[in-house]
Amino acid sequence: MSTDYRKTVNLLDTPFPMRGDLARREPAWVKSWQESRRYEKLRKIAAGRPKFILHDGPPYANNDIHLGHAVNKVLKDIIVRSKTLAGFDAPYVPGWDCHGLPIELMVEKLHGKSIPAARFRELCREYAAEQVARQKKGFMRLGVLGDWDNPYLTMDYKTEADIVRTLGKIHDNGFMFKGEKPVHWCIECGSALAEAEVEYEDKVSPAIDVGFSVVDPAKLAAAFGLAAPVADARAVIWTTTPWTLPANQAVAANAGLVYRLVGTPRGVLLLAADLTESALKRYGIEDGVTMLGEARGEALEGLMLRHPFLDREVPVILGDHVTTDAGTGLVHTAPAHGLEDYQAGLGYRLPIDNPVGDDGRYISTAPVFAGVSVWDANPQIVELLGKTGALVHQTRLSHSYPHCWRHKTPIIFRATAQWFIGMDKAGKDGETLRARASRAVDATEFFPSWGRSRLEAMIGNRPDWCVSRQRNWGVPMTFFVHRETGELHPRSAELLEEVALRIEQRGIEAWFSLDARELLGDEAETYRKLTDTLDVWFDSGSTHFAVLKARPELAWPADLYLEGSDQHRGWFQSSLLTGCATIGRAPYKQLLTHGFTVDSQGYKMSKSRGNGIAPDEICGTLGADILRLWVASADYSGDMSLSQEILKRTTESYRRLRNTLRFLLANLSDFDPIEHAVPFGDMLELDRYATLRARQLQEQVAGEHYARYAFHHAMQDIVLYCSEDLGAFYLDILKDRLYTTRADSRARRSAQTALYHITRSLLLLLAPVLCFTADEAWAVFTRSEEDSALFHTLHEFPSLTAEAETALVAKWEAIRALRAEVNREVEVLRAADKLGSSLQAEVEIEAAGDLLAWLQGLGGDLRFVLIVSAVTVKAGDATRITVAASSHAKCDRCWHYRADVGTHAGHGAVCGRCVENLDGKGEVREHA
Repeated sequence: MSTDYRKTVNLLDTPFPMRGDLARREPAWVKSWQESRRYEKLRKIAAGRPKFILHDGPPYANNDIHLGHAVNKVLKDIIVRSKTLAGFDAPYVPGWDCHGLPIELMVEKLHGKSIPAARFRELCREYAAEQVARQKKGFMRLGVLGDWDNPYLTMDYKTEADIVRTLGKIHDNGFMFKGEKPVHWCIECGSALAEAEVEYEDKVSPAIDVGFSVVDPAKLAAAFGLAAPVADARAVIWTTTPWTLPANQAVAANAGLVYRLVGTPRGVLLLAADLTESALKRYGIEDGVTMLGEARGEALEGLMLRHPFLDREVPVILGDHVTTDAGTGLVHTAPAHGLEDYQAGLGYRLPIDNPVGDDGRYISTAPVFAGVSVWDANPQIVELLGKTGALVHQTRLSHSYPHCWRHKTPIIFRATAQWFIGMDKAGKDGETLRARASRAVDATEFFPSWGRSRLEAMIGNRPDWCVSRQRNWGVPMTFFVHRETGELHPRSAELLEEVALRIEQRGIEAWFSLDARELLGDEAETYRKLTDTLDVWFDSGSTHFAVLKARPELAWPADLYLEGSDQHRGWFQSSLLTGCATIGRAPYKQLLTHGFTVDSQGYKMSKSRGNGIAPDEICGTLGADILRLWVASADYSGDMSLSQEILKRTTESYRRLRNTLRFLLANLSDFDPIEHAVPFGDMLELDRYATLRARQLQEQVAGEHYARYAFHHAMQDIVLYCSEDLGAFYLDILKDRLYTTRADSRARRSAQTALYHITRSLLLLLAPVLCFTADEAWAVFTRSEEDSALFHTLHEFPSLTAEAETALVAKWEAIRALRAEVNREVEVLRAADKLGSSLQAEVEIEAAGDLLAWLQGLGGDLRFVLIVSAVTVKAGDATRITVAASSHAKCDRCWHYRADVGTHAGHGAVCGRCVENLDGKGEVREHA
């Protein structure tokens, strides 16, 4: 009798396809999620749960999203989804940074420069809105879930008003002051330039060595340990900007460098030891040189020098910026004309004397060169130095020099009036902002932990924060200042709130178009509006106040800020300072830092290198879930490498996960958990062990890895679980029971009950990362298109007593280890062509102790665990395994090799077990 026994086994199918076809299908899911208002539905489901707030650091609204954007947003989405899974209400409000220079540049490029200021700001607002729409589409395509219909924008009227209010609060708390600081200045623009507006081109400059005479010969001798005073000594500096010498206030040395006092035919010269030879050669001095003494730079501190042509004495100060790369090892210091000079001078309270006006000419009170342009002054100063005898050497030097990007002309550094938030200025409560910020860093949890020392160092060393900018498209500093003294109006707080209310209605234009008389009346003759705008870092750094405190679904402080490692210097710090300056603490409890994206060679991805991979390219060819899986699998604590080869490997990992899900879903396609589930205590022992292992995975992944944001460890554990626990062990064993036992038997329903627990838990664990795939599978699993894994918290597993669980795990871990040894022996015979599949094998096992009892206790079920056709167990003093090929025939239905194959009337080449499953009550399984 010939029967097709393939039709008698439980081979089920599933609508969950083997191929995801993600690139084609994901956009439809994105559209469906938006149309069904999935985010809003989740908010209702999660209402009343504990809050978890991840505050979005706003990307800049310019150009399409790049891979760094994708990494950032996907990490945030994984966290928001995993916290939702863990039982939190985790709303996510995305945001954008909308003011600032790059948008101004693009608008100028598109519309020209000669545009009225009000119209220019209108065009900037329109351009920013267009960029937000483009980037929003890109982020949504990645599957990022958020309130996309109501994001926050720093150019929203209410947000602009609250940024102004943040400034007012910082002023009220006593941390703001007016000061001077050197900035890039374009003489042609008559304006300060931001870093991005500066280009570097070659320029030929005068390079001069200048001697500053030592005022006190005895003090010089003491510094060098000499017995007698040294007369007519000069400390020699080297500079390429002679025009800055009228503003000289000091000469800087490096505390750790060695300096020499050398006698020469041109007098006694003070030079750095490492540069003495090259300097003397430059001066043409070869003979008659005497080394008088050596001293560390720290010994020179406070030594007074005479300015080379002004009636002024200046000190020797110390600074780390002094190097031996070139020059003399002594640096002419003019705090008004150089950032390093300015910073070095702060500690010594040097005057910030700027004798140069907005037009690049020395002001009328400047000595000697009043009215002369700085460029014309260069040769005149060199000539004067020659007359005074201070000029040691002069030449011409071609070097890289900053130029204005608009005019392509050389720019200068000059100190201008700016507004600062003081780090060491005591606030109204007597505490400095630096002390507040340092304490806030101590109270913050960092991921990875090294972020703490980095932020600590930056807070400890950072200078005062210059928050004023001379820009057009930005939030204005809405203060009125006295026309003569520059002091703020005494009613500044009251006036600022009046302006903020107007900005809420009309945006920043309400300030720029404001007639001061509307608020000041006759005082408008005495006070004027500030024209400065705020640093854009102040904008984004204030969003904790303007967004977290303003939106009812959010909360202050945020639980987490997450950005790239460069934001210790940027958003992390600006948010910390505005939080501490307004409310006294950081606006976050945790900081998470991720690395940059690099190619397979470790080079940072960039347009110029052409080594970038755009997110839309990955989404369009492989699908967003592949990109998300790569992000989750990479160790974000360092730079994250991506290449086509890495994407290929990630795709392979995805396929293995998908195939596991497909197997699970197919074998649950006829299972209803309400109707068919077997009580946990009645399930087969192996099924209880498999259910326990799934619970342990959930506890490890969700309870530890997701909770600590260790996503790459979570993915490693899930992939390993699917491969080892399921593919290589449990599902491998289970196939026989699922396929060959009666469809409604306890043995099969027990297996399906375990698979239900495993599948539900696994889908929920995968959902934060593979959001599209998990939702697709969830619809098949629940037979509902309306439901989503997103709407559920972690799976609740049945449990045993702790004692019973420990015993169960010990038993089955030992059996798994034995099974691995049996498999190795089977493979030896297979390699020798003495055996086909493992089912052709018959195994004899000697064992002792608990292992012997456990193996004997499994009885006939042991062969199913080992996936062989027969097993004999006997006592021995150690574990020994013998494998041999079966001499029996193969069952056409279950493929086991059994002595009774073909001996049953009415059946062909099948075994007695299969006959029982076909015609009888079905075989009985107790353990596996």
